[in-house]
Amino acid sequence: MQDPQPWKVLDRRYVLDRRPYMMLREDTVLLPNGARIDDFFVFEYPDWVMTLAVTRDGEFVLIRQYRHGIGAVYYELAAGVAEPQYSMLENAQRELLEETGFGGGHWQPWIQASANPSTHTNTSHIFLATDVERIDSQQLESTEDIVVQVLPGREVLRILRAGEVFQALHSAALWRYFAEFGLPG
Repeated sequence: MQDPQPWKVLDRRYVLDRRPYMMLREDTVLLPNGARIDDFFVFEYPDWVMTLAVTRDGEFVLIRQYRHGIGAVYYELAAGVAEPQYSMLENAQRELLEETGFGGGHWQPWIQASANPSTHTNTSHIFLATDVERIDSQQLESTEDIVVQVLPGREVLRILRAGEVFQALHSAALWRYFAEFGLPG
């Protein structure tokens, strides 16, 4: 069986340019079966970084912040836009320190995923940082209002089950952690 084939781009135009954070393009495409889509929209975002941070005591460093798109506050991982002059690891370490004041520890790549590969061009680089500790105070930007929560695994599992981690990639990183290291007793 043959894999699905790429679409042929007949025309491409940018309808919104908000570099470096987002560009919106409209493609006219021809599918392998001959069907044509005249207005397929694609969001060109820079890559994102996220950190699943666990302290030496086995507690999880999460944040709570308001998300205007859904008009609600949820638990999240420390995350942000990757700046191209730094490696993904350096970006993740910077975001964790700025948003939570935590750092150090042992870092490893955890998950690479897309929020929506149908319409988003970027990759989310999620790292697992273990044995982190508070090494500084938060260094928030003027547009950030973030509360740090350091929670035991049992509480993280409860909030996951209750749907209080709404961002799918953050939830996936936490569920993978519990799948690999076991559910808290």
